[in-house]
Amino acid sequence: MTARFDAIGMVTADMAATLAFYRLLGLDIPADADGQPHVEAALPGGLRLMWDGEEAIKSFAPDFEPPTGEGRIGLAFRCDGPADVDATYAMLTEAGYKGAMAPWDAEWGQRYAQVHDPDGNSVDLFAPLG
Repeated sequence: MTARFDAIGMVTADMAATLAFYRLLGLDIPADADGQPHVEAALPGGLRLMWDGEEAIKSFAPDFEPPTGEGRIGLAFRCDGPADVDATYAMLTEAGYKGAMAPWDAEWGQRYAQVHDPDGNSVDLFAPLG
């Protein structure tokens, strides 16, 4: 038997707010998913990104305590180019999401920025320079 990496799961305090954030990043999530306890989005390459509301987790793990603070999980989205990193960062921060690091040219050869989703998770935006 061989295990195969298939999905990334995240717990959210506010499903609608979280899904709105990831829709802005281009994930195909149906509008009627906002009130669901469990939501999945297909990713390129066959992986899935999944969200569960805190109450859904508590339904089978009654002692569940949501983690606090930032940086519980980090996701990275590749942008089409350096200007797209800047535009995506601006779009998200203008929509009210927390910018953690404004776009900059990183020493490793990428245009890089970081925002936080509604649950405080780090979301990196990057594109190769040049």
